Amino acid sequence: MSKPKLLIARAIFPEVIQKLEQYFEVETNQPDEPFSGTQLIQKLQGKSAALTTGGDRIDAEVLAACSSLKVCANMAVGYNNFDLDAMTAAGVLATNTPDVLTETTADFGFALLMATARRITESEHFLRAGKWGKWSFDMFAGSDIHGSTLGILGMGRIGQGIAKRGALGFGMKVIYHNRSRLDAAQEAECKASYVSKEELLRSADHLVLVLPYSPASHHSIGATELALMKPTATLINIARGGIVDDAALAQALRDRRIAAAGLDVFEGEPRVHADLLTVPNVVLTPHIASASVPTRKAMAHLAADNLIAFFKDNKALTPLNPAALAAK
Repeated sequence: MSKPKLLIARAIFPEVIQKLEQYFEVETNQPDEPFSGTQLIQKLQGKSAALTTGGDRIDAEVLAACSSLKVCANMAVGYNNFDLDAMTAAGVLATNTPDVLTETTADFGFALLMATARRITESEHFLRAGKWGKWSFDMFAGSDIHGSTLGILGMGRIGQGIAKRGALGFGMKVIYHNRSRLDAAQEAECKASYVSKEELLRSADHLVLVLPYSPASHHSIGATELALMKPTATLINIARGGIVDDAALAQALRDRRIAAAGLDVFEGEPRVHADLLTVPNVVLTPHIASASVPTRKAMAHLAADNLIAFFKDNKALTPLNPAALAAK
């Protein structure tokens, strides 16, 4: 019996490829050149399965052109590259990789917060440029983290991880806003208090964005929201590009309407809004919040295990649209 055909759309750990080759006829992309939409459609011809990353768009156009496709496993917790409604209608199962990256991403979110608040990137650029000639009492004086107010917009697993780090490690007062309030036990565990979005914006010394992207969350932080924040506040985005209006943020940073920002995600990435590259009070990283070797391996193995489970048992470990199984 022939093996089902699988496309691995981006470079991946060799041991994961070897694991998948036991069950699939595998086409890889180890040169790691991102596919255009047209190229992705061409590569998916005759394929039953795909292992994708957040840059590989699976939508109605792709599905209409790739009738053999049955399952797509995203090597990410986010899945805004998937049109879930279209995939369900086409009977194509979608999966993601939750949980395995929670703690690593929370670590990074807090690292980005600290680098932003304490002006680490800005001061390093100053030092490397040979500008450090004397000590000054206010040289790169930033804001304190300990004892300050940590605001979190989006209180899922990662948001809760950041809350615990702030409350337990740094004695921060934690406030949050979410689509739905946590239960009392979860709030107590995170030492977090629920507030309105407006109060969150007005009160936070450090605001961390950890909400999923959707059309409803597009530009959740724009000029209006930035104007509500303290001029001493910092904004950290480890969620998804598009949640922040990057042009409005760049202007707010230039005008010092907020003190600083730390960004790991961007609208239209890997492109970055040109204005963000010219303001000094921003820390920029290339979407690496989950980028530790153990975590990226765990993500890759979970994506692989979802594909294997689908073809062995007609199920998946972390399905996003289980209704697709009935639709096929």
